[in-house]
Amino acid sequence: MNPNYPHPLIAREGWPYLAGIVLVSLSVEWGLGFFWALPFWVLTLFVVQFFRDPPRWVPVGERFILSPADGRIVAIVPVSDPWLQRPALKVSVFMNVFNVHSNRSPVNGKVRHIEYRPGLFVNADLDKASEANERNAMVLDTPYGSLTCVQVAGLIARRILCYVTPGSELAAGERYGFIRFGSRVDVYLPPEVRIRVALGDVVKATTTIMAEWPEPEVESS
Repeated sequence: MNPNYPHPLIAREGWPYLAGIVLVSLSVEWGLGFFWALPFWVLTLFVVQFFRDPPRWVPVGERFILSPADGRIVAIVPVSDPWLQRPALKVSVFMNVFNVHSNRSPVNGKVRHIEYRPGLFVNADLDKASEANERNAMVLDTPYGSLTCVQVAGLIARRILCYVTPGSELAAGERYGFIRFGSRVDVYLPPEVRIRVALGDVVKATTTIMAEWPEPEVESS
């Protein structure tokens, strides 16, 4: 299990929401009875499941590139990385409201660059969300190469949270951000990596191996 996972089972981003809905549910039940409070208790369960933040096992392998988010693979396409200005393979993970929304580092690496861009809030399941929507990009440098991990807001997402800054050192699987209420994460990888997922696959942050860095070429004597 990742030793760099210092967060409780319910993400801290959800504490105000959970406290508020529990208070409302108790108030309605005390004032009007359980029947009238039932919809609020159902909403409480939704808030708990949305902000759950379970620890994850980290696969052992220095060349592994892990999924940064829970969800479904909605794109694996050749593109140009807008931040590293080079050809790339973009792998996109779409998160619906029932997925865990903590974002975790896909690799052991150092944060080179963070860039936030405002934008729209179209359905994150659509590929145009990568360019049109509000997003926050993080460029990570590793001994094997660099990649860009982009948090993208969705149709009802209204807050992208990123807790790292340039110069931060991240361990693979370490939590670095959160997106509230439906979103996606795009990973821009060098074209030479070996992709380990397919379109439509359901993936888990940290535990799913998304790709692998290539083995170094052996010089012939």
